[in-house]
Amino acid sequence: MSAALFPLFADLRGRAVRVVGGGAVAERKVEALLHAGALPHVGAPTLTPRLAQWAEQGRIAWQPGSFTPDWLDGVWLVIAATDEGEVNRAVADAAAARRLLANVVDDAELSSFQVPALVERGALQIAISSGGHAPMVARHIRRQLETLLDESWGSLVALLGRQRARIRARFPEMGARRRFFEQLLAGTVPRLLRQRQDAAAETELQRALSSTAQAHAGTVTLVGAGPGDAGLLTLNALRAMNEADVILHDRLVSAEVLAMARRDATRIEVGKSAQGHSTRQDDIHALMLEHARAGRRVVRLKGGDPFVFGRGGEELEFLKAHCIAFEVVPGITAALACAAYSGIPLTHRDHAQGLRLVTAHCRDSLDTLDWQALAQERQTLAVYMGVAGLETFRERLIAQGRAAATPFALVENGSRRTQRVVTGTLADLAETARHHQVRSPALLILGEVAALAHTLHWHGDAPLAAPASQHPDNIDAPTLSRAA
Repeated sequence: MSAALFPLFADLRGRAVRVVGGGAVAERKVEALLHAGALPHVGAPTLTPRLAQWAEQGRIAWQPGSFTPDWLDGVWLVIAATDEGEVNRAVADAAAARRLLANVVDDAELSSFQVPALVERGALQIAISSGGHAPMVARHIRRQLETLLDESWGSLVALLGRQRARIRARFPEMGARRRFFEQLLAGTVPRLLRQRQDAAAETELQRALSSTAQAHAGTVTLVGAGPGDAGLLTLNALRAMNEADVILHDRLVSAEVLAMARRDATRIEVGKSAQGHSTRQDDIHALMLEHARAGRRVVRLKGGDPFVFGRGGEELEFLKAHCIAFEVVPGITAALACAAYSGIPLTHRDHAQGLRLVTAHCRDSLDTLDWQALAQERQTLAVYMGVAGLETFRERLIAQGRAAATPFALVENGSRRTQRVVTGTLADLAETARHHQVRSPALLILGEVAALAHTLHWHGDAPLAAPASQHPDNIDAPTLSRAA
């Protein structure tokens, strides 16, 4: 096995670097060198239009012609970026004779240094190298890191750089300084920077430096987990889940989503269920408070979006009243995901100019709805509800004038591998749901757009339809039977 490469970050500001080659690859290398403040000296018979423009602007020096060893006089580094193997080897040999580090693009054997894949957040840089053996692996890892590190890390590095002397003076002993940084990074300063509150973050850092207390306050982040497909998590949701010490998650948060969270985080199910065990909202509040006051980073992980029938507002009001710092990461709510994964556009120029999100999980909530408004035509209803109230829902809508032939789609386990879509018309809503044994979690989409599930479905099996015996005379039976 060959020896490992020695990782090195080079300061090339104001220093000449020779690039041999004038094509597209050379252009990319020159652009990176300019970004680092280097002085690129390009040698090639011809240049790309962009390189030629940089030469005209004086940003690079161009030496026309074919490579000769004297091109390497007075430079600090060498990059060979031609498509001619003999020229690249000549460059590498001439560099070795002068004890210059050289990179030959796509040739690890000829290279004495590698250009890594780079993740950059201000002054913070993370370089990934495969030693030239598998550049695509390095690029793949870079893409993963790009999703985990947001721009606030650059702001954090800049802030700590400004306060570096004071931090070293306050904590001259390495162990104490390390503990300070561990508490700082687990505390409020990174959160404030993520929220673009730079001045408040600097004030908090100053306070931490002046304080003799070692404990730090915990935080709570309300995170929308989406409807179940882990691919629908946002980047901010992934970051929060991987920083969490404690995760309080709903019953409906999928196993695939939970698998994306930090492995050693404490996980507590706090779900609610009409049939089985439920955690009272007051108990959820108490758990958030307990763990936050113990200095832990708490993620309150909710199915869908915290602010769409997720009681997120109540939880924030509780945290605010108890002086617990919080932030919110939105999630893709069930209406959006279930509709998209069923091929149903919630709005459509020809069918629906409005959308209403409704919850109707019990008789009390049904009694509070504005049925006259819900019965209006040319709108889509997305109803978050258990399946028990479907019969009452149908009767009240029809009583207020909604057509019995209005199409519906019931989406069970939307976006998951077990998704089912059941379709029919308002007239047979309850009977069709019973026939197909629709179970929670299920979302009802009612409106003309629901009929498009038959032609636009793309995820999972084709929609199931009402049994033929249930079709009233005014239903377009052939249209429904095509999806049966």
